[in-house]
Amino acid sequence: MKLTSPPVPDLQTAKHLVQAHSAALAEATPGTVASVLAARMAPDCYWYGMHPFHEQTGPAAIAEAFWVPFLTAFARVQRREDIFFAGQNEIDGFQGVWTCSMGHLMGLFDAPFLGIPATRKMAFLRYAEFNQIEDGQITQSALFIDLLHLMLQAGLSPLPARQTGQHLIQPGPLTHDGLLYDAQEPAEGARTLARINHMIGSITRANATATPLPPAQELAQDWADDMIWWGPAGIGASYTIDRYIEQHQAPFRLGLSGRAFNGHLCRMAEGTYGGFFGWPNLTLTNTGGFMGLPVNDARADMRVVDIYRRDGDKLAENWVFIDMLHFLKMQGVDLLADLAD
Repeated sequence: MKLTSPPVPDLQTAKHLVQAHSAALAEATPGTVASVLAARMAPDCYWYGMHPFHEQTGPAAIAEAFWVPFLTAFARVQRREDIFFAGQNEIDGFQGVWTCSMGHLMGLFDAPFLGIPATRKMAFLRYAEFNQIEDGQITQSALFIDLLHLMLQAGLSPLPARQTGQHLIQPGPLTHDGLLYDAQEPAEGARTLARINHMIGSITRANATATPLPPAQELAQDWADDMIWWGPAGIGASYTIDRYIEQHQAPFRLGLSGRAFNGHLCRMAEGTYGGFFGWPNLTLTNTGGFMGLPVNDARADMRVVDIYRRDGDKLAENWVFIDMLHFLKMQGVDLLADLAD
């Protein structure tokens, strides 16, 4: 009997479906968005939404939780996409096919959103979205947005301390090649995923050993010296290995303890881009006043997205999303409730 290899999933078909989905959402209104979602989402599509949207099942619930309030608050919305790629999910043995989209949802902030006051000016909502495609439908979806950055754009200062990095309207890749609409060479995606996995292993080894490498040497194994770590509002972005150590790695390691890695739901790569998300990725304790918060003994979760650009053999850029409002709420700090007071 002749053995045959299993068919390779068609990443291009998945991309085309998600591109059509995004184009339809661009024309949606609060009254039509549920039907727009239902056109390409499975009836039982499972959606991972950051606090306060939470997990939802089915297009109607997804629309009610996020898209109706968002489209009611923001007019003339554009999806300004900087990165788009597809891949097979390493976490399930490369069986599932997912897409990843990252950029900003830009619109006129004309009505309050989650208690954040409207500005009647342009606003940029950073987003990262993962979609799993099965049998011509989206069956799982995750949407991460940077609500702290939206608060800053509205003139609010919700956190007690200045962030250690810098937060901006974050640009896309330096190389302007992040939209992988066309098919990519599989070997390049394998190289990217291997580098991401080696980097994850380096962090695990550093945390597990009593005599880890100095931070600069540890990072230099996987990162270009002129790396950029595009962190979320509340932490901020850092440029170069040395400034990343100063402005994020050191405050993170000094401020948080008892780090437990919970794994990822999706980890994939295509071409020189790759990324992952978890639910949650990490559980930690804020024993050192991280982000200016009071020291406490609560075990708090970090739901995180990391998206990477590889340049040669090293990682060059990393865009990071964290469900900050959920992480803070688990420590007794409810920023949205504070807005309502």
